Amino acid sequence: MVFDPSSIDEPTEYPIVTLTDEERRQLPCYVEKTMDVEGEEFLLLLPVNLPIEVFVWQSAAEAGIEDDEDEGEVLVDVEDEDIEALFPSARAVLAELDLLLERSAHTLTAAGDLPEADEEDCFSLEIDEEGSEPMTEEFQLLATFFHEGSQYSLCTPIEPLMFFARREADGSVELVEPEEFQKMRSQLEDKLFDVLE
Repeated sequence: MVFDPSSIDEPTEYPIVTLTDEERRQLPCYVEKTMDVEGEEFLLLLPVNLPIEVFVWQSAAEAGIEDDEDEGEVLVDVEDEDIEALFPSARAVLAELDLLLERSAHTLTAAGDLPEADEEDCFSLEIDEEGSEPMTEEFQLLATFFHEGSQYSLCTPIEPLMFFARREADGSVELVEPEEFQKMRSQLEDKLFDVLE
Protein backbone atom coordinates (compact mmCIF):
# COMPACT_ATOMS: atom_id res chain seq x y z
CA MET A 1 0.00 0.00 0.00
CA VAL A 2 1.49 3.35 -1.05
CA PHE A 3 0.52 6.54 0.77
CA ASP A 4 0.89 9.93 -0.89
CA PRO A 5 1.16 12.68 1.80
CA SER A 6 -0.04 15.29 -0.68
CA SER A 7 -3.35 13.43 -0.84
CA ILE A 8 -4.33 14.61 2.66
CA ASP A 9 -7.16 17.09 2.34
CA GLU A 10 -7.74 19.62 5.12
CA PRO A 11 -11.11 21.29 4.60
CA THR A 12 -11.80 24.70 6.11
CA GLU A 13 -15.32 23.55 7.03
CA TYR A 14 -15.85 20.07 8.40
CA PRO A 15 -18.50 18.13 6.48
CA ILE A 16 -20.63 15.62 8.38
CA VAL A 17 -21.00 11.95 7.45
CA THR A 18 -22.93 9.21 9.25
CA LEU A 19 -21.63 5.84 10.42
CA THR A 20 -24.24 3.07 10.75
CA ASP A 21 -23.84 -0.18 12.70
CA GLU A 22 -25.40 -3.64 12.23
CA GLU A 23 -28.42 -2.59 14.30
CA ARG A 24 -28.97 0.44 12.00
CA ARG A 25 -28.04 2.88 14.77
CA GLN A 26 -26.33 6.00 13.46
CA LEU A 27 -23.38 8.14 14.54
CA PRO A 28 -23.00 11.54 12.84
CA CYS A 29 -19.33 12.55 12.63
CA TYR A 30 -17.29 15.49 11.45
CA VAL A 31 -14.75 14.61 8.75
CA GLU A 32 -11.47 15.76 10.32
CA LYS A 33 -9.21 14.48 7.52
CA THR A 34 -9.60 12.70 4.22
CA MET A 35 -6.88 10.83 2.37
CA ASP A 36 -6.51 8.77 -0.77
CA VAL A 37 -4.70 5.43 -0.36
CA GLU A 38 -4.30 3.33 -3.51
CA GLY A 39 -7.40 4.90 -5.04
CA GLU A 40 -9.59 4.43 -1.96
CA GLU A 41 -10.83 7.35 0.13
CA PHE A 42 -10.30 7.06 3.89
CA LEU A 43 -11.69 9.44 6.49
CA LEU A 44 -10.70 10.36 10.02
CA LEU A 45 -13.95 11.06 11.89
CA LEU A 46 -14.85 12.86 15.11
CA PRO A 47 -18.35 12.29 16.58
CA VAL A 48 -20.55 15.40 16.49
CA ASN A 49 -21.87 14.68 20.00
CA LEU A 50 -20.03 13.78 23.22
CA PRO A 51 -18.93 10.13 23.46
CA ILE A 52 -20.13 8.62 26.74
CA GLU A 53 -18.50 5.74 28.64
CA VAL A 54 -20.28 3.89 31.44
CA PHE A 55 -18.21 2.44 34.29
CA VAL A 56 -19.26 0.43 37.33
CA TRP A 57 -17.54 0.28 40.70
CA GLN A 58 -16.59 -3.31 41.59
CA SER A 59 -14.39 -4.95 44.19
CA ALA A 60 -10.99 -6.05 42.87
CA ALA A 61 -12.12 -9.69 43.19
CA GLU A 62 -15.31 -9.07 41.15
CA ALA A 63 -13.23 -7.32 38.49
CA GLY A 64 -10.87 -10.31 38.29
CA ILE A 65 -7.86 -8.42 39.67
CA GLU A 66 -5.96 -10.88 41.85
CA ASP A 67 -2.86 -9.00 42.92
CA ASP A 68 -4.27 -5.52 43.29
CA GLU A 69 -2.50 -3.68 46.12
CA ASP A 70 -5.65 -1.79 46.96
CA GLU A 71 -8.33 -4.05 48.42
CA GLY A 72 -10.97 -1.40 47.66
CA GLU A 73 -13.10 -0.92 44.59
CA VAL A 74 -12.04 -0.33 41.00
CA LEU A 75 -13.81 1.18 37.97
CA VAL A 76 -14.70 -1.36 35.29
CA ASP A 77 -16.04 -0.65 31.79
CA VAL A 78 -19.67 -1.80 31.42
CA GLU A 79 -20.20 -4.32 28.61
CA ASP A 80 -22.44 -3.34 25.70
CA GLU A 81 -25.00 -6.04 26.49
CA ASP A 82 -25.51 -4.56 30.00
CA ILE A 83 -26.16 -1.01 28.77
CA GLU A 84 -29.84 -1.59 27.91
CA ALA A 85 -30.90 -2.09 31.54
CA LEU A 86 -28.93 0.97 32.66
CA PHE A 87 -29.99 3.28 29.84
CA PRO A 88 -33.13 4.85 31.42
CA SER A 89 -31.27 5.77 34.63
CA ALA A 90 -28.23 7.02 32.73
CA ARG A 91 -30.42 9.13 30.46
CA ALA A 92 -32.26 10.64 33.44
CA VAL A 93 -29.12 11.75 35.30
CA LEU A 94 -27.57 13.26 32.16
CA ALA A 95 -30.85 15.09 31.44
CA GLU A 96 -30.28 16.96 34.71
CA LEU A 97 -27.13 18.38 33.04
CA ASP A 98 -29.11 19.29 29.89
CA LEU A 99 -27.48 16.41 28.02
CA LEU A 100 -29.54 13.99 25.91
CA LEU A 101 -28.11 10.45 25.99
CA GLU A 102 -28.46 8.55 22.71
CA ARG A 103 -27.88 4.93 21.60
CA SER A 104 -25.60 5.84 18.69
CA ALA A 105 -23.61 3.48 16.49
CA HIS A 106 -20.32 2.24 18.00
CA THR A 107 -20.58 4.37 21.17
CA LEU A 108 -23.11 6.06 23.41
CA THR A 109 -23.27 9.82 22.83
CA ALA A 110 -24.85 12.80 24.52
CA ALA A 111 -26.15 15.86 22.69
CA GLY A 112 -25.67 19.17 24.47
CA ASP A 113 -22.93 21.34 25.92
CA LEU A 114 -20.19 19.69 27.96
CA PRO A 115 -20.21 20.98 31.54
CA GLU A 116 -17.05 22.84 32.54
CA ALA A 117 -14.62 20.38 34.12
CA ASP A 118 -13.34 20.79 37.66
CA GLU A 119 -9.98 19.21 38.41
CA GLU A 120 -11.62 16.73 40.81
CA ASP A 121 -13.96 15.58 38.01
CA CYS A 122 -11.04 14.40 35.85
CA PHE A 123 -9.27 11.08 36.33
CA SER A 124 -6.99 8.61 34.56
CA LEU A 125 -7.89 4.98 34.00
CA GLU A 126 -5.68 2.15 32.79
CA ILE A 127 -7.47 0.32 29.98
CA ASP A 128 -6.48 -3.30 29.33
CA GLU A 129 -7.06 -4.41 25.75
CA GLU A 130 -6.66 -8.13 25.06
CA GLY A 131 -3.38 -8.86 23.30
CA SER A 132 -1.94 -5.36 23.70
CA GLU A 133 -0.19 -3.18 26.27
CA PRO A 134 -2.41 -1.41 28.83
CA MET A 135 -3.15 2.21 27.89
CA THR A 136 -3.94 5.12 30.18
CA GLU A 137 -6.96 7.21 29.19
CA GLU A 138 -8.25 10.37 30.83
CA PHE A 139 -11.93 10.99 31.47
CA GLN A 140 -14.20 13.72 32.78
CA LEU A 141 -16.81 12.48 35.24
CA LEU A 142 -20.25 13.80 34.31
CA ALA A 143 -22.60 12.01 36.71
CA THR A 144 -23.06 8.96 38.92
CA PHE A 145 -26.13 6.84 39.67
CA PHE A 146 -27.10 3.61 41.41
CA HIS A 147 -28.74 0.60 39.79
CA GLU A 148 -29.55 -2.63 41.65
CA GLY A 149 -27.10 -1.79 44.42
CA SER A 150 -24.14 -0.91 42.20
CA GLN A 151 -22.71 2.56 41.59
CA TYR A 152 -22.19 3.63 37.98
CA SER A 153 -20.23 6.56 36.57
CA LEU A 154 -20.96 8.35 33.29
CA CYS A 155 -17.84 9.87 31.75
CA THR A 156 -16.58 11.41 28.53
CA PRO A 157 -13.02 10.95 27.25
CA ILE A 158 -10.85 14.06 27.52
CA GLU A 159 -8.92 13.11 24.38
CA PRO A 160 -11.12 13.16 21.23
CA LEU A 161 -12.58 9.77 20.25
CA MET A 162 -11.68 9.26 16.59
CA PHE A 163 -12.96 6.73 14.06
CA PHE A 164 -11.22 5.67 10.85
CA ALA A 165 -13.56 4.88 7.96
CA ARG A 166 -13.58 4.09 4.24
CA ARG A 167 -15.89 5.62 1.66
CA GLU A 168 -17.49 2.81 -0.35
CA ALA A 169 -18.28 2.89 -4.07
CA ASP A 170 -21.95 3.68 -3.34
CA GLY A 171 -20.91 6.75 -1.30
CA SER A 172 -21.63 5.17 2.10
CA VAL A 173 -19.03 5.34 4.87
CA GLU A 174 -17.96 2.14 6.66
CA LEU A 175 -15.85 1.82 9.80
CA VAL A 176 -12.42 0.28 9.18
CA GLU A 177 -11.93 -2.79 11.38
CA PRO A 178 -9.24 -2.37 14.09
CA GLU A 179 -6.96 -5.05 12.57
CA GLU A 180 -7.00 -3.37 9.16
CA PHE A 181 -6.52 0.05 10.74
CA GLN A 182 -3.39 -1.10 12.60
CA LYS A 183 -1.86 -2.35 9.34
CA MET A 184 -2.59 0.97 7.61
CA ARG A 185 -1.60 3.21 10.51
CA SER A 186 2.11 2.42 10.19
CA GLN A 187 2.05 3.69 6.60
CA LEU A 188 0.33 6.99 7.26
CA GLU A 189 2.15 10.30 7.29
CA ASP A 190 3.24 12.08 10.51
CA LYS A 191 0.56 14.70 10.05
CA LEU A 192 -2.11 12.08 10.66
CA PHE A 193 -0.28 10.76 13.74
CA ASP A 194 -0.48 14.25 15.29
CA VAL A 195 -4.26 13.98 15.26
CA LEU A 196 -4.39 10.37 16.48
CA GLU A 197 -1.88 10.51 19.32
